[in-house]
Amino acid sequence: MSGPLSGVKVVEFEAIGPGPFCGMLLSDLGADVIRIDGPRSRSGGGANDVTGRGRRSISLDLKNPDDVETCLKLLEKADAMLEGYRPGVLEKLGLGPDVVLARNPKLVYGRMTGWGQFGPLAKAAGHDLNYIALTGALWATGRQGEPPAPPLNLIGDYGGGALYLAFGLLAGVIHARATGEGQVIDVAMTDGAASLTSMFWGMRASGMWQDMRDANLLDGGAHFYDCYETSDGKWVSIGSIEPQFYALLLQQAEITDPAFENQFDRANWPVLSEKIAAIFKSKTRDEWTAIMEGTDVCFAPVLSWEEAVQHPHNVARQTFVEVEGVTQPAPAPRFSKTPGTIRSVAPKPGQHSQDILADWGISG
Repeated sequence: MSGPLSGVKVVEFEAIGPGPFCGMLLSDLGADVIRIDGPRSRSGGGANDVTGRGRRSISLDLKNPDDVETCLKLLEKADAMLEGYRPGVLEKLGLGPDVVLARNPKLVYGRMTGWGQFGPLAKAAGHDLNYIALTGALWATGRQGEPPAPPLNLIGDYGGGALYLAFGLLAGVIHARATGEGQVIDVAMTDGAASLTSMFWGMRASGMWQDMRDANLLDGGAHFYDCYETSDGKWVSIGSIEPQFYALLLQQAEITDPAFENQFDRANWPVLSEKIAAIFKSKTRDEWTAIMEGTDVCFAPVLSWEEAVQHPHNVARQTFVEVEGVTQPAPAPRFSKTPGTIRSVAPKPGQHSQDILADWGISG
């Protein structure tokens, strides 16, 4: 194994979405991630299961007392665990924090749910869209007069959930190694999504952000921070916020209209957005790319997934890699001394049961 987390042992309880993504992040950076799959596991394994890559699987029936004991033995030897069940599920199985931490006081017990472990909605079902709706993050997306635009499931599941879980687990492991004390990490996607909006709360308090969509600096309200259609039906993105970058935008786009001189006059933003949209509609996306890409305009063409893989910048950085015929993002971030790596495709449920028990010194 390689990577900065080499030697860190993690037990992951089978889940979908942000749980496997968190496990992937830890595995990519060198952690030994063991996934516990149940008898009716939904994990298919193989190269197409991108977020399942890099870990090993053991099959355990957590309704069987013997398998629960095997699970506890694994947790005794782990640095951290992660689970995404509704509150109370693992307690009913005899694997709640009180039981587990009594067996391994140094363990970091990571719990990730949409609503958190307590609160009026804690035991309700939900998905990413619901979680970010409750925090105000969803309200801020999309155009005026139109419904809020679902931003994939990046903000709640992956940004507010998986990344905060990975961050919390590693912070907990550092604390446990310094003090010998494990603890429970309660990751609510609502908490994480709210945390992601911190800058905007500061802008709102200072009068720089209005509580409406498509009217602010970073939500498409400003004519210099938006996406525009080109003559071939494709799109480009412009982010010329700083005055020097804005001046270069006007220069590169050959804009001489004096109406554009007052960059931050919000009253003129709607009119200027219409005018600049017409300008970008006059050339193809590739023509604008030839004019602006690589300059300080803050420009990028809006690429499809297939195009993104082929872009020279992504090719040079090997941002995307191919594993057994499946294109996927490479491990991130990058480490100069201990680079991460994709060790394997996703395992089939129970594929490594005996190897795991032997490697972790457990008689099963």
